[in-house]
Amino acid sequence: MEDVIEGKDYSFPGEEEKILALWDKLDAFKEQLRRSDGKPEYIFYDGPPFATGLPHYGHLLAGTLKDIVTRYTCATGHHVTRRFGWDCHGLPVEYEIDKKLDIKTRDDVLAMGIDKYNEECRSIVMRYSKEWEVTVKRLGRWIDFDNDYKTLDPEYMESVWWVFKQLFERGLVYRGFKVMPFSTACSTSLSNFEAGLNYKDVDDPAIMVSFPIVDASASAAGSALDGSHLVAWTTTPWTLPSNLALCVHPELTYVQVRDPAKAKVYIVADARLPALPGAVPKQKKGGKAADKNSRGKKGAAAVAADDPAPAANGPATADNTAAGGFEVLAKFQGAQLVGARYTPLFPYFASHPNAFRVVSDTYVTDDSGTGVVHQAPAFGEDDYRVGLGAGVISKGEGLPCPVDLNGRFTQEVTDFAGRYVKDADRDIIAAIKAADRLVDHASLNHSYPFCWRSDTPLIYRAVPSWFVKVEAIKERLLANNELTYWVPTYVKEKRFHNWLEGAHDWAISRSRFWGTPIPIWVSDDAEEVHVIGSIDELEQVAGRKINDLHRHFIDDITIPSNQGKGVLRRVDDVFDCWFESGSMPYGQLHYPFENKALFEANFPADFVAEGLDQTRGWFYTLMVLSSALFDKPAFKNLVCNGLVLAADGKKMSKRLKNYPDPTEVINKYGADALRLYLINSPVVRAETLRFKEEGVFSVVKDVFLPWYNAYRFLVQYVRHWEVKTGETFNPGLSAEAAEIALGGSSNQLKQDQSAGVAVLDRWISAAVRSLTAFVRSEMEGYRLYTVVPRLVSFIDQLTNIYVRYNRRRLRGGKGHGDCLAALTTLFHVLLTVTKVMAPFTPFICEAMYQNLRNALLVATQQQQHGSTTTAAEVPESVHWCEMPEVQQEREGDARIQASVGRMQAVIEAGRAIREKNNKPLKQPLRKVTVVHPDPDFLADITGKFVVCCQLGLVGVGHLATVPLEQGRVSISHIELHTVSSVSQV
Repeated sequence: MEDVIEGKDYSFPGEEEKILALWDKLDAFKEQLRRSDGKPEYIFYDGPPFATGLPHYGHLLAGTLKDIVTRYTCATGHHVTRRFGWDCHGLPVEYEIDKKLDIKTRDDVLAMGIDKYNEECRSIVMRYSKEWEVTVKRLGRWIDFDNDYKTLDPEYMESVWWVFKQLFERGLVYRGFKVMPFSTACSTSLSNFEAGLNYKDVDDPAIMVSFPIVDASASAAGSALDGSHLVAWTTTPWTLPSNLALCVHPELTYVQVRDPAKAKVYIVADARLPALPGAVPKQKKGGKAADKNSRGKKGAAAVAADDPAPAANGPATADNTAAGGFEVLAKFQGAQLVGARYTPLFPYFASHPNAFRVVSDTYVTDDSGTGVVHQAPAFGEDDYRVGLGAGVISKGEGLPCPVDLNGRFTQEVTDFAGRYVKDADRDIIAAIKAADRLVDHASLNHSYPFCWRSDTPLIYRAVPSWFVKVEAIKERLLANNELTYWVPTYVKEKRFHNWLEGAHDWAISRSRFWGTPIPIWVSDDAEEVHVIGSIDELEQVAGRKINDLHRHFIDDITIPSNQGKGVLRRVDDVFDCWFESGSMPYGQLHYPFENKALFEANFPADFVAEGLDQTRGWFYTLMVLSSALFDKPAFKNLVCNGLVLAADGKKMSKRLKNYPDPTEVINKYGADALRLYLINSPVVRAETLRFKEEGVFSVVKDVFLPWYNAYRFLVQYVRHWEVKTGETFNPGLSAEAAEIALGGSSNQLKQDQSAGVAVLDRWISAAVRSLTAFVRSEMEGYRLYTVVPRLVSFIDQLTNIYVRYNRRRLRGGKGHGDCLAALTTLFHVLLTVTKVMAPFTPFICEAMYQNLRNALLVATQQQQHGSTTTAAEVPESVHWCEMPEVQQEREGDARIQASVGRMQAVIEAGRAIREKNNKPLKQPLRKVTVVHPDPDFLADITGKFVVCCQLGLVGVGHLATVPLEQGRVSISHIELHTVSSVSQV
């Protein structure tokens, strides 16, 4: 074996660069695949990231998990295809081009031309692909970039079309309206998952508006409501021009009160009366009513958001009118108000049928606002649902939605046409005040969703969309989820289960440009629909060759109507990119057009892994599409990691620079250290990790340096043995070589063995067998986070027990045969550890293996010399080696491990007492007395050479053991009797 340098001079990052060069020279990854070809397939799906941004710690974490599992599986007898994938379509790409070309509106794109716009998008989708490849490779991850898949490839897009047509033919697709989170900056709707990515605390106007009742004849309360004003509260004044109804809770109590100052009668929920300005005077200390201005800037409308009714004041009564309170006239149940008609706030939709009346629904609460909710069906999910249910609106066309895709009012709202809705709030409030309909105006600080890409406020807007009927297959989703195995299990059983249980129909269309076009051709009246499911189908109707499926290559294609309706044209929409990524199992193989047998023989996949946020993203879309297509889950096993945060617990931010650059960390400490730090953390259990650079350094200090030093001791002692004996070290090809080396031991050596020397060889061999069994067991359960603590414990035992207590033997102090046995034992222990840990720390294991392999080559050559049989191959890379098998526990293994544990306990206790009594380790002892209640414990340490040596008794004193007497307090202790020097004995 080649000599090695001191640990303090060893550069882990520098050695990793050498290993990368070695892998390139060997073409190690592809050779691993070639060697495993023909073995059982293990199917792994890699979720596609966008290449428009650089990889961050979240990507590195998920990549590490994937690499560990796939390396391990390959080493346990499987063929594992690993293809990198790229998400190439969607909002992230378009947004980059919008910034580059200063595109503000959808009309800007149309003026430019969809062809030019899409080609601009194409030009940047792989912007950082080389940086990704460099980072992923430097991390030590083996994955195929040459044979990657891209969601923009025609083959992938064709499979997406096939998926959609299958859903359509099964009656799982329909067109409808849905109120969705909408990015006005990007002119597109977002999924609820995307809307939840970026919340911010903002100040919004909070206003109360009055709605005078003009006809109460249709209500149960009847004429008692005449002359009253319903008061609604909102933080979105821009939705008021689209108001079509007011909603109350049918079972809540509502109170009718008179404001003596304004001579107006208001109706609000009884519990919300104190929110009306002046209705119930605030009490100053001493019992005097507070002036309205004492509320300061917050105002009554803001108080309405979160202040419950003060119990001390109670409802207003006629008795407190003189003190400034409102007079209570009557009380009604919410159901009694239903049917009353009111004067529209604005005239824009005054002619809308069945509008401007009171409806009811139980979603209304009395813990905020006024208990009366203004309804703008185009801009609220509940508003839309309630409006449909009450007949205020109907499905299909005719829904008042006077806001365009850029968030500006249309010409229908004449007073504010062309204005961005949020900017129009102030003028809308002014118009309401001028109409004497403003009851209160304040400001409210609350959490509000922003677009995760443009960082602009979202609105909720009704959009026409194509939907997948998720609710129709919900029971199958839940059943298929039960067929999967997740780590950690609570994510499956709670978070994901709950998400599936509450799933709604999925809006899969987006009114954008750069994406897979939805393959629906419709007649002008939308009655005749034709869905295309393949390129061949499209070529037949188009009469030309199709090489690209993006919009600018196919939008001009028309299909003759079969019903005499002229021609059918393609709908403008493209697929939500989540539909594309959910189609990944089929798209990456171009199924069913190619690889049909391969896919069908290996579906579902064996393994996927991504972050916790994908429970509502990729994991969800995979499950929906696979259940709809095959009534199966898309995967069998899933590892879900948590989020990596900055050290201060905040989200990592390039702008704030609150985290160290991943490349710098790798270059400073090595990829192995970063890998081990990430998987030995709560983040692998789907919890959050506060990333701290010092944690990566601790891995180097506490794991790699002790491990390397144990390896260095072996190499140095082997080279010393070779110089001393003139022989070449031959460790044999298995751990049994150590027992063979001991075969010719002298009687004195055998006595030493019985005294506890060779027991350490048996102990460390048993310990490494136990480590192997543990790692294999935990990896079969995908519990990666349990492996590192066990490795750290083993390395500690190896260095602080085996190497420390065996240094004399390793140097040859007990003779040639014993030294060879100890060296051989240590060699095979380290060789086994490198193979077991290779999936976790691929670089250091490869570096050690390359040197250990030199000795294996010697053993192979000597075994083959004079033999007619061919010696076993010694693979050139540790990653071509098979994972060590779990060996049956040998007789006495448990006893030996317990015995050494007891020996170590006595030694550590003795050292602790020395330190407590200021007795240096080199000062010899006359006597050590060990007291313990267990006779087996005392027997294990009696007469043991190692114990005597480590306690400073060799040649000086003796070890005495005393059983703990019956009835005495059960406390084990050690007594030390010292002498000043050896000559005193």
